[in-house]
Amino acid sequence: YPVMPPNLLATKLHQPALPPRRVHRAALAQRLDEGLQAGHCLSLISAPAGFGKTTCVLEWLAALPRPTAWLSLDSADNDPARFFTYLAAALNKVDPSLGRDIEGALQSGQLPAPEAIAAALVNDLLQAPQPFVLILDDFHLIQESAVLRTFETLLANLPPQLHLVIITREDPQLPLARLRAHNRLTEIRAADLRFSGVDTTAFLNEVMGLSLTLDEVVELENRTEGWIVGLQLAGLSMRGGSDPAA
Repeated sequence: YPVMPPNLLATKLHQPALPPRRVHRAALAQRLDEGLQAGHCLSLISAPAGFGKTTCVLEWLAALPRPTAWLSLDSADNDPARFFTYLAAALNKVDPSLGRDIEGALQSGQLPAPEAIAAALVNDLLQAPQPFVLILDDFHLIQESAVLRTFETLLANLPPQLHLVIITREDPQLPLARLRAHNRLTEIRAADLRFSGVDTTAFLNEVMGLSLTLDEVVELENRTEGWIVGLQLAGLSMRGGSDPAA
């Protein structure tokens, strides 16, 4: 692979490690698989913080026989030039030939129109040697219209070589209704990510190493409404206490 430019953080392009101790969510992975096999162009994982969105995607990717490009976004990436520079670097890690057209456009010193960037992306992706998945994590931090317009055009013309995954705390300003109507969208939301009673029991007693009664598990599930981080915080609190019921 090419050497990363010195002004880019390589860690933003590294796929996070999957937690070794976790509750397996086979049904969620199966839904993402089904969307991929059905030819959906976008998988949207949208829920507030602490619902296990990233872990859900990582568990799916662990068994997926496709190359992946990962980009973890932060608030500074709301700048179009910075965003597309990192996007080109992420694509470049899948194959050195990908992202060159965007890099060339950015090096001109003037950001091209969103339609021109989208066209460069589409033309680049058509040359991809094999299908791959691009994951954009924390996409809610991107509000810049130039980036969103580029992705709107890209999704309308997405080559079959690419499947896009967006992980976000709120729905992006993209034509989701149109994608939904044309059966091009897989959606996983907070209601899907909430832990069931079985998940809650496995998480507290197996992952967290507690020995709670059924009534205690049900009480915690009701109070947290299956919110994973809420359960984790409760479990950590009970680890150091002598009276879990209290």
